[in-house]
Amino acid sequence: MVTLQLNDSYDVVVIGGGAAGLNGALMLGRARRSVVVIDAGAPRNAPAEGVHGLFAREGMSPLELVERGRAEVRQYGGHVVDGEVTGAVRDGDGFIVSLADGRTVRARRLLVTTGLVDDLPDIAGVREQWGRGVVHCPYCHGWEVRDRAIGIVGATPMAVHQALLWGQWTDDVVLFTHTQPEPTAEQAEQLAARGVRVVPGEVVAVESDGDRITGVRLADGTVIEREVVALGARMIARADFLASLGLHAVPHPMGPAMGDQVPADPMGRTEVPGVWAAGNVTDLSAQVGGAAAAGAFAGAQINMDLVTEETRLAVEARRASTVPVG
Repeated sequence: MVTLQLNDSYDVVVIGGGAAGLNGALMLGRARRSVVVIDAGAPRNAPAEGVHGLFAREGMSPLELVERGRAEVRQYGGHVVDGEVTGAVRDGDGFIVSLADGRTVRARRLLVTTGLVDDLPDIAGVREQWGRGVVHCPYCHGWEVRDRAIGIVGATPMAVHQALLWGQWTDDVVLFTHTQPEPTAEQAEQLAARGVRVVPGEVVAVESDGDRITGVRLADGTVIEREVVALGARMIARADFLASLGLHAVPHPMGPAMGDQVPADPMGRTEVPGVWAAGNVTDLSAQVGGAAAAGAFAGAQINMDLVTEETRLAVEARRASTVPVG
């Protein structure tokens, strides 16, 4: 990343430099707004080899996609800066944003696009293989692991749904119940009809020969051969720095086991006036294309909000300048 010196203030500070943040900043730059993207450099998809399901960018390296986005933001006068935002406070009709290195910057509006972190289950080997042999999304990884022996680890209440879904990419699916209840009678019938084997018991390790997964080990010592492991991790929005504004992540509508996200309306507005959110920080299941689209939409909404404010101030100034002198 090209690190620029922060200006004292901007129309909009975008916190987070992934797809949502960069596309939001791109829209704002094209709207002739002063905008800076502050990015901590810890993208969720860093372990992935490529971005999938994104029109005209299929298979592109996540890092290359981000670098292109940064260059496009700078093309329209936007700034992209290394830094970790640690807090934000209201300052009159705007905000003061604080960075971990002591720098501060003023913003008229904030766009929060900090994404999420995956709260991985405490199973040996999962973290080491995350994004490679251990995957979470069939739409992101399914084609690359098609026709292989896949094990679904029941780490969330969506385990049965995942097992049925992954059957679209392979005929060899085993569901390890792990921490989840045994499937209901209806679910068991569905799984059997789709050829999914159900293995009860806690999973304690994902075994590999270094680069390649070889099996799943249960607490009783049983090892079942698998080539790929799929699991849904609890997803946590990166939002602690918003507490100083009174804005907090809340449990996902499907329940706290799924994770926490920052609530926002369809326009991207949060409960705090002047603060918008887009991408995975407010939509845990959004893929790259959806996050980018949400960022662009939020950027347009922020621009319109600023236009409305500026129009109101212009009208007030015009009225004041035309008041007859008594």
